[in-house]
Amino acid sequence: MAREHPGRQARKRFMIGKYEIIAQPIPGSAHMLRYTVFVAGRRIGATASMPTESDCRYLERPPVVPPLKPFQVFYRPGRPKKGSTPPQPAIDVHHGMARDDIPAGISIPIPGRSEDG
Repeated sequence: MAREHPGRQARKRFMIGKYEIIAQPIPGSAHMLRYTVFVAGRRIGATASMPTESDCRYLERPPVVPPLKPFQVFYRPGRPKKGSTPPQPAIDVHHGMARDDIPAGISIPIPGRSEDG
């Protein structure tokens, strides 16, 4: 004979649509229930929370999962492809000079307003 624990919930059996649900205490737990779902007398799954009709439909007919594709790296950003030439250093178009290095007598254009606006 099973011993009754205070506060432990009893087994329940009820219907949600065409699905039969049996709620029974989870072993080792005083308050949690396992909801086992049946359709036409056949067990289709179980949940730890009260299932809705849409949960039962999901257990009965889960969505199709596409097959896994093996992971392949086709493009690796930041790495050169095999057989490519090494990158050429960028050529600096504007060679800057310090004002002190400019020979005397050369006028320096002052950026100001242009005639365009």
